[in-house]
Amino acid sequence: MRIWVAVLTVALVAGCTGPASRNAPEVPQGDPGRTPLEQLEPAQDPRQKSGPSTATVAVPDVVPISDRPSPVLPTTITDAQDTKVTVTSADRILAFDQYGTLGATVFGLGLGGRMVGRDTSTGFPAAAQLPLVTTNGHQLNAEAILALRPTVVITDTTLGPWDVVLQLRDSGIPVVVTESRRAVNNVGELIKQVADALGVPGEGEKLAYRTTIEIEKAKITAQRLANGSELRIVFLYVRGQSGVYQMFGQGTGADELITAVGGVDVATEVGLQGSKPINPEALSRAAPDVILVMSKGLASVGGVDGMVGVPGVAQTPAGQKRRIVDMNDYQVLSFGPLTASVIDGLARALYT
Repeated sequence: MRIWVAVLTVALVAGCTGPASRNAPEVPQGDPGRTPLEQLEPAQDPRQKSGPSTATVAVPDVVPISDRPSPVLPTTITDAQDTKVTVTSADRILAFDQYGTLGATVFGLGLGGRMVGRDTSTGFPAAAQLPLVTTNGHQLNAEAILALRPTVVITDTTLGPWDVVLQLRDSGIPVVVTESRRAVNNVGELIKQVADALGVPGEGEKLAYRTTIEIEKAKITAQRLANGSELRIVFLYVRGQSGVYQMFGQGTGADELITAVGGVDVATEVGLQGSKPINPEALSRAAPDVILVMSKGLASVGGVDGMVGVPGVAQTPAGQKRRIVDMNDYQVLSFGPLTASVIDGLARALYT
């Protein structure tokens, strides 16, 4: 751990423009037509900004750490549930979870060509044509999964029904359960869990290193742009057609993301754990300056006008200034290899 911290510190001090050593992976550059975040200045006091904006990432696809990784198998690991799992083949991989983190990680390791299916949240361009194994949002479909003949399944506990996962294991498919917590500070560890299970620990170390460097650089730059403004932000999950209106709080990943961009997560501030239905009075008292939503969610309520009409929103500073920031559903809470790009995109929308 001390060696890892020392290497990370050297890289950050060096400006994060290249590797900390000859063996460290290069940090990929973003869209060459997009001004680097560190060269931008805040347009005004972010608390005084008004009107909606859409946060975007420079490159929506995951950049693989290796073009042709060669898994060393079989391998036996102890997964996050203390279950010993032996993986003998990574020829047909299925990786699924609520936010698409695991699928993105497989692509980041250079094994995207071996993926045979996806969950509904794994929708970045390179994965979008893979067959879905989830229905009705985030419900696992056992028949769809078994029809794809996976040789290994990587998942966590965020999708269900859990009986489907047990059915896969009973059918003889190696099922590796990773950590379910999604946070900015455990992306590297989750990458290594996936890499170890697929027999590419070397690629896992390199991808974890690269991603950690990118994240720390993006955080530093975002917080410089925030300039101590302590912008008050709330993440609302809305699905108008289903009548779902929730506020995301501590432990959902939204709290970590808001903190990473230099904001104050008002849901955590008022003590909200997990996600709960929106309480109009509580939302009003929380007084967010910005409401962060998924793009499809915003569309489902009729855009910004519909969002302002959600009970409680019009009584907030964000609602009064129509300060709604949306971001692609596949990106905003995906974590994994795209985390730094998400922080970058949000910082641009919030502060410039």
